[in-house]
Amino acid sequence: MVLPGIFKSKKSSEANLRKNSKGRETSSPSPSRRSLSKSPTKSVKESDPRFQSRKSASRSNSKAIFSADTHPLNLPPDEREKRRSAMSAQSDPPTPMEVDQNGDASSAASTPPPTAPITYPDTDDAADDGDFERTTSPIPPPHRFIPPTSPPPAPPKPSIDAEACKALGNKYFKNKDYLKAIAEYTKALAVEPQSVTYLSNRAAAFMSANRFEEALADSKLAQELEPQNVKVLQRLSRIYVSLGQPSEALEVLDQIARFQPVTHSERAAAESMQKQIKQAEDGLHGATTGSMIIHALDQAERGLGVGVERPRKWQLMRGEAYLKSGNVNSLGDAQGVAMSLLRRNSKDPEALVLRGRALYAQGENDKALQHFRQALNCDPDFKDAVKYLRMVQKLERRKEEGNAAFKTGKYKQAVEVYGQALEVDPTNKGINSKLYQNRAMASIKVIHSALPSH
Repeated sequence: MVLPGIFKSKKSSEANLRKNSKGRETSSPSPSRRSLSKSPTKSVKESDPRFQSRKSASRSNSKAIFSADTHPLNLPPDEREKRRSAMSAQSDPPTPMEVDQNGDASSAASTPPPTAPITYPDTDDAADDGDFERTTSPIPPPHRFIPPTSPPPAPPKPSIDAEACKALGNKYFKNKDYLKAIAEYTKALAVEPQSVTYLSNRAAAFMSANRFEEALADSKLAQELEPQNVKVLQRLSRIYVSLGQPSEALEVLDQIARFQPVTHSERAAAESMQKQIKQAEDGLHGATTGSMIIHALDQAERGLGVGVERPRKWQLMRGEAYLKSGNVNSLGDAQGVAMSLLRRNSKDPEALVLRGRALYAQGENDKALQHFRQALNCDPDFKDAVKYLRMVQKLERRKEEGNAAFKTGKYKQAVEVYGQALEVDPTNKGINSKLYQNRAMASIKVIHSALPSH
């Protein structure tokens, strides 16, 4: 859409301005304005709405007179309205370009002018020297208001007072109500799980309740948090003794000795237990009788905590001591120890060998061989299982060879083979007694066969 007559000649525009201003005096353009109008860049600025310029108003109280070359969009509203009225009076009939396809004429006034950035006269103090052209950028649209995000809510304060729980737990502990004390210390630890004080107190309650495994767990965690806490280390040493671990207890006491002296009474329980276990181990490999080994084990077990089960190693040593005794009752006790261990773990190779040895001592070689093979299935590198399996197999072969020679009348050979069988395991009194009887019978047959017949 073309605005009719918006760009008329300079002469007609000046005449209209004089008519509308009612005798207002016109001022000649300043030298700076003439120089700007002659500038080669002015035509470019006038053609681009983004670089439209506007003349600054004078700082005087008199009203400014705008040049006819000023773009209508750069005029104040009242001046622009005056020019529009003047030009409407002189406008020509609409051109064919203003007719749509149906041939209906459209009024120029019904078409809004193109949008252009709005500029305002610059009244800054820097315009004291006269009017000048100033270019402004379009006003950016207002930013969408984004309300600030509220900070994350503070975590709710725990409803449990840890110190109150500890105080109540201490009260229960003094009254020897250890289960309630444990419950209160557990509540405190739920709030502060890294508190050495709460862990140490609960470990003491566990010890008094004869729950030594749980006491050990709390004490070890407290030791990790505070490795130089003497009170924690002393309790840990006592727990190790109660569980039948004297070597570990002495190691903890050595750690305490780095910070403060350790008295003889503090080391007495651990050292006594370790001494008794050492005597039992030496007796199993020496000439000590089985009863002496069992006595040493009984003395060591006196240091265990109430309700603490004998350590597995100690039970195996007791079973071997029963085997070493060799009497009927002791062999039954050895089988009882083995069965107790196998009830907890049916694939315990050491317990299987122990029971196989008891069966072998009782003369049940077939069952003994079965247990030795089962132990090797659980641990193919278990040397004791290999040792006793080969020994019983060799003894069985010699025994069968002697019996076969005796049955065929080869009595001298039978006597010789039975003698070889007796050398396989001189400690097995039950089997060897039968072999002695068989060899004696074979010897008698040899003597009878040597007598002259009548």
